[in-house]
Amino acid sequence: GGVDNEATLTAYITIALLEIPLPMTHSVVRNALFCLETAANQKENHVYTKALLAYAFALAGNREKRKALLDSLEKEAVRKDGSVHWQRPGKEPEADLPFHRYRAPSAEVEMTAYVLLAHLTSQPAPAQEELAFASLIAKWISSQQNPNGGFSSTQ
Repeated sequence: GGVDNEATLTAYITIALLEIPLPMTHSVVRNALFCLETAANQKENHVYTKALLAYAFALAGNREKRKALLDSLEKEAVRKDGSVHWQRPGKEPEADLPFHRYRAPSAEVEMTAYVLLAHLTSQPAPAQEELAFASLIAKWISSQQNPNGGFSSTQ
């Protein structure tokens, strides 16, 4: 993925456990979520880590943490051509070539997809406003597809 740290790895594993679904009462899930809550309180989390954490908390049903992370991510969103996505900090701006459609690196497609999943995974169901924002994210993700319908990598 986009970041190599303990919080990101813990989030990947927690997401997998919650998607099984392993019950929230399982000690491994409880401990993992405790670690993620500690990580979520860090001020300097990478946008990729925030995306993973938001999805993990959405799966766990922690609406407060999910909302806080999504609010933070929304401030870092790139809005362009009626769509929304996220990119890595310090990245070169994309070249605006007349007959060339820019394709983002796979890590950016992946983290944007995690943000979309976090928006759509909520109990109760997402509000109309959240669905409207999610559609802008989905628009960007679909624009990243190659002519065969896939993406730049299997991520």
